[in-house]
Amino acid sequence: MEPVRSKIAHEEHRKHLFYETSHSPSLADLVGYDKAKEIIDFCFIANPYYPTPEMLDDLKENFPNLIKSYPSSNPITSQKHLAHVLHVNPDHLIIGNGATELIVLINTTLIDRFAVPVPTFGEYIEKLRDQRDAELYMLRPEANYRLHLPDYLAWVRGRGLKALLVINPGNPTGQLFSRDEMIDFMHRAKDMELVIVDESFIDFAGDPVPSLLEVADRFSNLLLVRSMSKHCGVPGLRLGYAYSGNLFVLNRMRQFIPTWNVNTLAQYFLSLLPSTDEAYHEARIRLIGDVRRLYIELRAIPGIDVYPTGANFMLFKIKTGMTAAKLQERLLKEHGLYVRDCSNKVGMDDFHIRVASQGAEKDFRLVEALHILFP
Repeated sequence: MEPVRSKIAHEEHRKHLFYETSHSPSLADLVGYDKAKEIIDFCFIANPYYPTPEMLDDLKENFPNLIKSYPSSNPITSQKHLAHVLHVNPDHLIIGNGATELIVLINTTLIDRFAVPVPTFGEYIEKLRDQRDAELYMLRPEANYRLHLPDYLAWVRGRGLKALLVINPGNPTGQLFSRDEMIDFMHRAKDMELVIVDESFIDFAGDPVPSLLEVADRFSNLLLVRSMSKHCGVPGLRLGYAYSGNLFVLNRMRQFIPTWNVNTLAQYFLSLLPSTDEAYHEARIRLIGDVRRLYIELRAIPGIDVYPTGANFMLFKIKTGMTAAKLQERLLKEHGLYVRDCSNKVGMDDFHIRVASQGAEKDFRLVEALHILFP
């Protein structure tokens, strides 16, 4: 650890980067590409066990040809590959250049005014035609930022809104609603014109996966959004998708999707999904076990309160008075670990850290470091 500690201790951390985005600055921006390789990135909310080594070898072997080829201009082939593993109708899928592209499309083509519980994933409130289009439902810190669905729906109606967002599991809290709870909510919200449910972390919530995908066709106002960066472990490929039983909603979005919005490497990755689906679920279940162990180990550390989670990450609050920014800095400088300071999220205080499991061995390094900092 000494080489990493000494290098980072003398590195200019470019703190201004933390104030220029609502996300985590990349490690490469902070310390450079070479030093980033020596740091464990717990901001990285992605499956460490997938793609498999064999898939990565396949991608490497085909990379020279893929990078020299245009992507397909017909999205249906990739939709069929994805639909095969999701067990849904491919015509009801839209594949995006990351979920963020789809969020921008939703915000600009479907939204006039809508309700957003905060703190949340910042793209939903930052990529609007007008920031005033988002009505913020402030979650209370004294209640650990938990969302109560009936109260939320009553508030939405009271504001005269016809569209709303639910992220399940929540980001950054990890709060999980069961599928039965979400189905009940959808029945109660039938008077809404649009219900956006972001399920980017739902694959880590249990086995079987408690997604609304199976029942999505029952609700014409439901639009599901998912990021493949998380559960497939490929944030660099920029893949996400939306699903709805309502083709009118999907076709409004499709009008504004650029041709070749999904690159050739990403399309090739999608073609590998059907033949590797069993390996994917093995990796997913393995990570769920890692998350449960990490949760138990973090709860034993004095000085922090850990929130229950249904995702592959967890949120904790620092009780000692140390700020999240300070803890992030010390973990990075002294231990070569990078964690998510959540203080730049709208509606969140300065004392919350989010960490995503990076596998049992790397998680142990984090637990050790936190025991040193909170003896």
